[in-house]
Amino acid sequence: MNAETVLSIRQQNNNIIRLATAQALAGANAVVFFATGAIVGSEIAPDTRLATLPITVFVLGMAACILPLGALARKHGRKAAFITGTGTGILTGLTAALAVVMSSFLLFCLAAFMGGAYAAVALSFRFAATDGVSKERRARALSLVMGGGVVAGVIGPTLVTSTMNLWPPHTFAITFIAQSVVAALSALVLLGVKSPKPVVANKAGGRSLREIVRQPGFSRTVFSGAVAYMVMNFLMTAAPLSMHMHGISQQAANLGIQWHVIAMYGPGFFTGKLINRFGATPIAAVGLLITGLSIMVGLAGTEIMHYWLSLILLGLGWNFGFTGASTQIVDYHRPEEKTQVQSLNDFIVFGVMIIGSFSSGVLLNIFGWHAVLWGALVPVLVAFIALLRPSRQIASEPT
Repeated sequence: MNAETVLSIRQQNNNIIRLATAQALAGANAVVFFATGAIVGSEIAPDTRLATLPITVFVLGMAACILPLGALARKHGRKAAFITGTGTGILTGLTAALAVVMSSFLLFCLAAFMGGAYAAVALSFRFAATDGVSKERRARALSLVMGGGVVAGVIGPTLVTSTMNLWPPHTFAITFIAQSVVAALSALVLLGVKSPKPVVANKAGGRSLREIVRQPGFSRTVFSGAVAYMVMNFLMTAAPLSMHMHGISQQAANLGIQWHVIAMYGPGFFTGKLINRFGATPIAAVGLLITGLSIMVGLAGTEIMHYWLSLILLGLGWNFGFTGASTQIVDYHRPEEKTQVQSLNDFIVFGVMIIGSFSSGVLLNIFGWHAVLWGALVPVLVAFIALLRPSRQIASEPT
């Protein structure tokens, strides 16, 4: 089997620092959209039931662009995908600002789609951190880059809170312009990422997707990661609007989202060590349990502390669940198959998220916050039971 060139420790550390920084900057894009998307949507949508549609379109942009961006990375290298994604991120902010000024719901949805494409690239940073890294360092590298999202949890809400009212007739317009500036900074940081020498795959080197997908444990790993992300998105999409509906201020809602994002990425500084010690699957299962606990807290009431604690636990559960699944995915592919398998995994994750993001808005407006929470509990239970099922050893030969 073909082997991938291992980078020097100095190059590995340089990549991790740059990718973690880019994760922090690019992560602010998603935070801004999740904190404002449903609220802007409720103001300019032709029907309030479409308030969360921009968030759904954001996720649709992630799902629609992940495979083409993966093909671009496979053909021209990850850096080409990085620059394409950050360029789209710049256009996202400018287009969203124009949509707010013009009160154009259609234009805002277009901006959301481009924002999703940018977010899809940002999520590939975690896998890029494992390129040219020895197997024993992969979980640590992946989790450290995800840990960079802690800063996104500060940058995003700070952008929203400090800029939302700078142009009084057009709330959030300056916020989106600021977001485009942050995307430009992310592009500059990514220019310094070094890639290992491309793997030259012979005709027998890469397996078919069918063969890869049929490996024992692959499907349940992808499913658990998809549920972890879908449920997080499902609840985080509806939470700001639900807080607004229950009379909680925008500033308080922003603070809740800020701590949620910090809880999402903060554990990244030690999740890799936990995975190396206990294994990826047990950590993913613990993540699903914590997510279930966050739902129980949400069902306990609609005071600000219920929302805040639920969102914090939701973020922590997502980190364990999604990092555990992402680390396990790396073991199912060979170096020459990485972008293909990683893109497929993320395509499935984002595809499932589309259902969650739109249905949460419908459930919230028709049946209320508790219906959203009960709807989230079912897939969590199914994914947890699936992870508990014993499986045979992975059939692939990880490198």
